[in-house]
Amino acid sequence: MIEKLREIIESEINPTLALHAGGCELVDVDDGVITLKMYGGCSGCPSSTITLFNGIVPVLKEHFPEIKDVLLA
Repeated sequence: MIEKLREIIESEINPTLALHAGGCELVDVDDGVITLKMYGGCSGCPSSTITLFNGIVPVLKEHFPEIKDVLLA
C-alpha cells in the first residue's frame, strides 16, 4: 500500500500542487490513517487544509477506500 500511495501522490496529486510551487509527501501510514507533509508553496499556506480535504483526500479515497483519515504533519 505504501508504494502505491507514493505513486498516486507523485502521479496525480503533486503535479497539481506544483502549479502553486508546492507538493506533498507521505510521512506515515498507521491503521488506515495517512499522514502527509506539505512542502514548497503549500507549506504553511492558509489554504493547505482546504487543499487537503477538497483535493488530496478525494483522490486518495478513490484509490484506497479503506482510508480512515488523512492528516497533515
